[in-house]
Amino acid sequence: MDPTIFKAYDIRGVYPDQINEEDAWKIGYSTARFLRSLLSGYERGQARSQAVCVARDMRTHSETLARALTEGMNATGANVIDIGMIDTPQMYFAINHLGTCGGVQVTASHNPAKYNGFKISGLGAKPVGVNTGLKDIEHIATALVHTKGKVSGSAEKRDLTSEYKNYVLKFLRPKIRKLKVVIDASNGMAGKVVPAIFGDLPIKIIELNFKHTGTFKHEPNPLIEKNLAEVKRAVKKGKCDFGICFDGDADRLMMVDEKGAKISCDLLTALMVPYFLKAKPKSTVVYDLRSSWVVVEEILKNGGTPRRERVGHAFMKKALRDSHAVFGGELSGHFYYRDNYCTDSGMITLVHVLNIVSETKSPVSELIKPLRRYYSSGEVNFKADNKQAQMDELARKYSDGQIDYLDGVTVWYKNWWFNCRPSNTEPLLRLNIEAKSKELLDEKFPEIAKQLGKPV
Repeated sequence: MDPTIFKAYDIRGVYPDQINEEDAWKIGYSTARFLRSLLSGYERGQARSQAVCVARDMRTHSETLARALTEGMNATGANVIDIGMIDTPQMYFAINHLGTCGGVQVTASHNPAKYNGFKISGLGAKPVGVNTGLKDIEHIATALVHTKGKVSGSAEKRDLTSEYKNYVLKFLRPKIRKLKVVIDASNGMAGKVVPAIFGDLPIKIIELNFKHTGTFKHEPNPLIEKNLAEVKRAVKKGKCDFGICFDGDADRLMMVDEKGAKISCDLLTALMVPYFLKAKPKSTVVYDLRSSWVVVEEILKNGGTPRRERVGHAFMKKALRDSHAVFGGELSGHFYYRDNYCTDSGMITLVHVLNIVSETKSPVSELIKPLRRYYSSGEVNFKADNKQAQMDELARKYSDGQIDYLDGVTVWYKNWWFNCRPSNTEPLLRLNIEAKSKELLDEKFPEIAKQLGKPV
């Protein structure tokens, strides 16, 4: 087994060179052992608590990997509930709805078609990452010498489409305008889930890339600007109210306004702040540390408590739980909700966007315009052979600013700030800069970039 497939938050690699059915069996075996070991004596006595949910995305090799994963789990005596081909957030719903000890989604999210992997969740859909059990799973899996075992667990199939639809739509407010919306499913799971959930609503959906072909017309990563080209064109051509582009497993999204302009996810977070704080006054809102100043300003302006957190879904979800925050937003396009088991959901985010846009007759661009008050570089990657040394040098050079080390190094000045943080999986540094003027951004970005090398 290739040890490099074990990442900070999930398991991922190229099929079949790095991840294959033998690996899936071992990961299933080790995951079931780990998840069941966490159960209390009372929980072990309940059949559903001992069961594990398994599901998959639309990749051509996901079904055989899910089958091997299930067989590995059954070899430990674990019962498996196969909930089919779904979006990743439906896994979080299923774990809580069915009361299982956890679940595994077979997916490689936004990666190209040749990749696959496993996203593991525990009891209550809590994330299983490198600091919360993934290392234990890796140790068990890599120690296994064969993929044989007496099958003592069972497997059953469940279709939760109806229950999931009802669950998502419970967040929809009664009066929804007759909106015209472009949805780019990126040939991913949104192509199946969006029609199932939103097909009966009084909105007109223009579908892009809804078919599952085993390949992707464009990379299923909405954070990359070129991948938004189709949705931008379609919004302008169809004179639509807005557009949404989902990633491969439909847990993340990016929004564009009626003019086809991208709305960065920190601005979408800021737009959602008054909506949530009106419903839940004085609540905490979590945001990742790459987010614009405007997010904190909107939280304070609307009487909320800002909670700044390091990047990554495991940290964001824990912060939401710890602070009992009403919701949280991440620059990557993940949006988290207290009323959704403190997990993220692309479909629930779309519901909240429909609610917000329906509350006004103003176009989306006018809703976002007051929030576009700063200038940002966006996240830019740099090749780094010695990540820590380069970050230390930045901290030394800019030591006259206000510095913190929550995730990499962040330095604030009165009129600008930057964060430089290391990638968890690659020899890269990721840089974000924001300034109060375009001229200052144009001055500071090349100044810092010069010390980091060439962008990649």
